[in-house]
Amino acid sequence: MSANAKETILAAARKTAQAHGYGGLSYRDLAAEVGIKAASIYHHFASKADLGAAVARRYREDTAAELDAMLAETSDPVRCLHLYPGTFRRSLEDGNRLCLCSFMSAEYANLPEVVQREAQGFADVNIAWLGKVLVMAGVVGPEESEARARAIFAAVSGAQLFARSRSDITLFDTLIESYRASGLLPA
Repeated sequence: MSANAKETILAAARKTAQAHGYGGLSYRDLAAEVGIKAASIYHHFASKADLGAAVARRYREDTAAELDAMLAETSDPVRCLHLYPGTFRRSLEDGNRLCLCSFMSAEYANLPEVVQREAQGFADVNIAWLGKVLVMAGVVGPEESEARARAIFAAVSGAQLFARSRSDITLFDTLIESYRASGLLPA
């Protein structure tokens, strides 16, 4: 199986997990979607836990790179904080899906340990980035940055969950605006 096939499997697994969670990952269904035999998936991912961890790891790495690129491109930390909710909104725009690691966090008790670690790593990457950007923007001092970053991460991922449960992306936008009006997110 080629590297391209592996990437295709990871992309299909990501879409599935964003719509149905880790519990919704099925080698048989992924194989049918990708157009290969289920046994071929085992060539790259020996178990569902390996596949789930690889998908979550890639999602975390892609998100970290996207956040760093956003800061490098804008060089305006306040603008980055304004753009941040959009990283979650895109999942809703894509078939009313959830952030992959938010979905996996909801399934946390049923995840293999290796997948749990990757889901936690996603939250850690977001919180560290938010904390750094909050300090750069002068919104909070370093001693307050982690608590504020956790609150923002939880609020934005919660807004996504609420909007998804109603199949209404405008609810996400309304909640984000209320976070700005309340001061949780800089305006």
